Parts: sequence; structure tokens; C-alpha cells
Amino acid sequence: MAVATPPAVAASDTRVLVMSHMDPRVSKGGAEIAAFQLHEELCRRPGYRSFFVSCAPGKIERRDGVVFGQPFGADNFVYTMREFDHFLHSNPDGETVTELTALLHEIRPDVVHMHHYTNFGLEMLLTVRRALPKARIVVTLHEYLAICNHFGQMVKRGSFALCQKSGPRECHGCFPEISPQDFFLRELFIKRFFRLVDRFVAPSAFLAERYIAWGIPRERISVVENGIPDPERRGQLPYPTLDRGITFGFFGQISRLKGFNVLLDAAAQLDGDDDIRIEVHGDYSSQPEDFQREVRERLLTAPRNLRYMGPYDNGRVDTLMQSVHAVVVPSIWWENSPLVIQEALANRRPVLCSDIGGMAEKVRDGVDGFHFQSGSGASLAALLRRLAADRGLLAEIQGTMAIPPTVCETADRMIDIYSG
Repeated sequence: MAVATPPAVAASDTRVLVMSHMDPRVSKGGAEIAAFQLHEELCRRPGYRSFFVSCAPGKIERRDGVVFGQPFGADNFVYTMREFDHFLHSNPDGETVTELTALLHEIRPDVVHMHHYTNFGLEMLLTVRRALPKARIVVTLHEYLAICNHFGQMVKRGSFALCQKSGPRECHGCFPEISPQDFFLRELFIKRFFRLVDRFVAPSAFLAERYIAWGIPRERISVVENGIPDPERRGQLPYPTLDRGITFGFFGQISRLKGFNVLLDAAAQLDGDDDIRIEVHGDYSSQPEDFQREVRERLLTAPRNLRYMGPYDNGRVDTLMQSVHAVVVPSIWWENSPLVIQEALANRRPVLCSDIGGMAEKVRDGVDGFHFQSGSGASLAALLRRLAADRGLLAEIQGTMAIPPTVCETADRMIDIYSG
């Protein structure tokens, strides 16, 4: 397999291969952004050499048998995948094993750090172990994919009610077309490959505890938050005046699980209160067509206190967040470590979030922001009324909000893990 010739590397340099299920230059999800930022930070570190491999599911056509292309430069590779079994997280493409083995022998990483195993397939863990018996394998877990077949989000199929516990019988209840025996075998299949991993990383303690309860030994998992670029580079606009009403902002993907309907329900209950405004920044074009239709219909009849601002480029998120008084995160699933919370804290904007999962862990109620009952538009509306009535609460919280870790700090933790 021919690859672009990389610059000279000192023999003593530690080589790290960072693998992401998507590339942030194609997809804007938090996991791929975190993976690429780690790669870039490692590239700046003396004594380290980092390579980046991402997947292109349906984005780039595989031509002339090229499995790993290099459209982004010598140290960046794009894996052009074909089929993928989302039930088993299995990749049946046999050509991948040969080409990945060649790539691993070419760059000879000391550490292979996989952010997500979806799109790649769990078999890649075995390919890495066979090709590089002495390499350290690290896997960052971003959702509950191994535990839950419902997009790894641990909510009940159909009702979207929170799922407290997984298991063959419980999962069969959500997917009656799949037998409990098949769910049992699925778990065995995933755990067989997970045994090849030296260290798991969870961006939140909540997610780590879920995986420990599922079967990952506690001593093999570390909690490391995904860092963000240095907050000092962002610049800080003055906090908006509170004497002209309060503006609350929603940022990110618009979907059912992100609680968009909760936000609309709250806005409807606040209709007529001119002191409260809700701005929605986000995109819903990648959602199922029935949900897209529902969003369009609800926006047509939305109360005047809610304004849809449309999609935004992530490069503008700091300026947009600093134009509002607080950021609303109304997700109805457990979440893990939402990037939007880290961004809001970095921009010194209090976070109003659902009282569950990784959200409640990252946002201390009354310290970094405020909690409301998950899935309840009435509870969110009551919180917004309270903050509008006592505007000093938002001003006071500026002095207690946490400062999220930087990418540099996260890289320091990862280097400790890499060294073992």
C-alpha cells in the first residue's frame, strides 16, 4: 500500500494513531471534533508524532481499490467503508484487514487511540492487536452503543422513555423482532473484542459507571473530559444587559432526543411574556423526514417569543453564545459530555439543562447553571420565569461557574494513559 511520505521522525518519538468514526471536516459531531483536536495537540508536542484516520461512510466513493486515501495531507487518512452491521458493530469488508495491516506497518504507531468503533468495526481491534502486538490500544466511549441497540442512547424505542437497565430480555422488549438469544450473543461478540483494549476512556463519570455495570472492569476505564480550545483565545464580549429582557439560546442538532419539542412546549407556555426570548441555532436537515416535517409545522405556529435562527458554522459559536444570557440544553436522553455545555462554560454563559445523566454531572445546579425536569416543558418554562423574575441569579452565577478543561489539559491526561 502506497502512502504519502511523512516528514522525518526521531527514533525516540512516540507515535500515536488517532482513529475517529467521522472527520470533522465532513461531519460536525462532538466526538469527531474531540478526536481531531487531540490529534492536532499531539502534533504540537515535542517527542510525539500523531496520525489521524477517519471514516467516510457514503461520502467518498472507493475508486481503484483505494481503501485508505489521503485527501487531507500526509498524516491524515480517510477510510472508505462499504457495508457495516450496526447491530453487531461489525465490518464484513475483508479487504479492510489487508489494507489496515499495511497502513499499521507503514506508520508503526506505539499507541492506537480509537474514538468510537462504529463505521470501523470491532474487528479492527483484532487487526491492530495482530499487526502490532506491543502497541497500546485505547478506546474512548462516546455513547452507549455496546449496551444499547437503539442508537446507543438508552431510551425506549417508540416512547423515548429513559432506559435504566439493559439485558437480553429488556432489549428484546424494545426490539421484539430480535430474540433475547441474539441479544445475548451480541453482548458476547462485543465483549470478546473489548478484551483486546488496554484502556477505555469515558468523558463522564456517568457513562463510565454505566459501562462498569455492563461489564468493563473498573480498573480498565478512566474518566477524562474532552477539552476545548484555550478559552483565552475566544475573546469575551460583555455580558448582555438584563434590563431589556432575557434571551435564552439553544445550540446544536435539532432532534427529538435533543429535546427540541420540550423547548417548543416551554415557549408555548411563556407566550405573551415579552421579557423572555428563545433563540434556536441549529440544523435539522439530517433528521428523519417525518421529524423534519414536524419541525417545520411547529415552527410555523411557534409563539412569537421563539425565533429560529437557522444553522451555524461552529467557528461562530463563541460570538453567538456570548449574545445570549444563558444556554438551554433540554435533551431527553442521558447524554454523555455534550460539547455545547463545555462551549457555554468557556463562554461564561450559565447552562440550563435536564436533570439527568452527563448533563446533571457537568452542570452543578445553582453553581454552573440550573436544572429542570427532563422532558418537561412546564418545568423548563417555570425555570425561565424564575430567572426572568429574579435576574440577579444569572449575574451572581458568573462568579461560581466552572472553567472547562482545555485540549492541552486533556492531552496531558491522555499522554499519562498512553505511557501506561
